[in-house]
Amino acid sequence: MGSRRAVPRASTGWRGAGLNATQPPFKVSGLTEAAFVMNTAQLIIPKIVELLTQEQAPIGTHLAAQKIADRLNVSRSPVNDALQVLCETGFVVRLKNRGYFLAQDPSQHSSANQEPAQSVVGKTYFALADDLLTGKLPMTVSEVALKTRYKLTGAQLQTLLARITSEGWVNRKPGYGWEFSSMLTTPDSLLQSYRMRLALEPAALLEPGYRLDPAVIERCRAVELELINGGIETASADQLHDRGVRFHEALVEASGNPFFIDTIKRVNRVRRLLSYRSMKNRTRYVQHCEQHLEILDLLAQGRTQQASEALRSHLLATLRNLGELNDILSSDAG
Repeated sequence: MGSRRAVPRASTGWRGAGLNATQPPFKVSGLTEAAFVMNTAQLIIPKIVELLTQEQAPIGTHLAAQKIADRLNVSRSPVNDALQVLCETGFVVRLKNRGYFLAQDPSQHSSANQEPAQSVVGKTYFALADDLLTGKLPMTVSEVALKTRYKLTGAQLQTLLARITSEGWVNRKPGYGWEFSSMLTTPDSLLQSYRMRLALEPAALLEPGYRLDPAVIERCRAVELELINGGIETASADQLHDRGVRFHEALVEASGNPFFIDTIKRVNRVRRLLSYRSMKNRTRYVQHCEQHLEILDLLAQGRTQQASEALRSHLLATLRNLGELNDILSSDAG
């Protein structure tokens, strides 16, 4: 048995533990055949690695499935499945009666090591979203039609359907076929979601006792600076969306109000699809990052009233800019 050492408590609030961290480097391409199952859990693995990287989680960090699920806006079951797969690779270890713990440095993992099969599913996801939003795909469709249209294998199709089902914009019809949700696939839905956020998020910062932990502020600031320094152009649509979601959810979570927190998580699940579509033009993201940094600076100074006002201005500016999405969709559909 390898040597065991005490690991310092993580600054981000994750709980450390002692473990043997001498396993070989983790790569998704090294998964055993049995573990490489095309399902929702496999899609979540890169998100878990990216989350741990952004949080700068040290080796020994306790990985609570529910906490990860809350951060990624998914249920706990696929997170548990993903952690089990990561355990088989040596990226995490499982200690009896204690749970999963990080065994390797997540920053050493490259997303370029993902399986080609996942790239196929990712490309098809965006192609399907485009077709749906521009009226090229009917609201009700069979699995055979999807496989034929996008040239997918059965396993790839099930992975794709698992992903969009978890995001809430498709449901299996009783008996046969799949039906897309019209509520989540129109430009008006995105505008409505922003109006909801405009009412909710600035108010969350004015809750009694509001305080954003300094470690969270520093983590969020590092992400924004990384985006400004080139990340906006190199990040995938998934990564760009998730980083924005985590910033805004971190602000709301600091309110400690469970009603605010639950609502913002639901709204973010709804707006994912349309947010992807609006990312074709990324020029506005530098301004978004600068506005995020201004809000963080105000919160670091304890100026919550001004931070709330800055957040409201940020959301209002974004809401005005989203008029462009209606033009994009109208021209594409025509």
